[in-house]
Amino acid sequence: MANILIIDDSEIIRNLLRDYLSDCGHDIDVAKDGQDGIDHALTNDYDVIFCDLHMPRKNGFQVFTAVTAIKPKVRFIMTDSLPDELAAKTQEAGACCCLVKPFNLDLLSDTLNEILSLQKTL
Repeated sequence: MANILIIDDSEIIRNLLRDYLSDCGHDIDVAKDGQDGIDHALTNDYDVIFCDLHMPRKNGFQVFTAVTAIKPKVRFIMTDSLPDELAAKTQEAGACCCLVKPFNLDLLSDTLNEILSLQKTL
């Protein structure tokens, strides 16, 4: 299974993703905002990071650029309620995708499995 970091300022989303992905057998850490997420990501190794785009202290694009500058192999799945130009900018920079909240858990699982299977072939 995968080591996953969830970065979201919504406690409800953090808990939902943590519980669901843990039940799927993944090892999960959570961060409550962008800066906390950067701190976690740079001191631990993750296969995938779920990251909200609009958060306090650092937004998702800032998290993505800070982390991938040092750990370029980590894959990001961005999340947002109303994707905007920040979502497009982050995907253009290399994020795997942006899931729109509220997301379907089957779609989330399929997206994660696809990313993890691609990582195995690299």
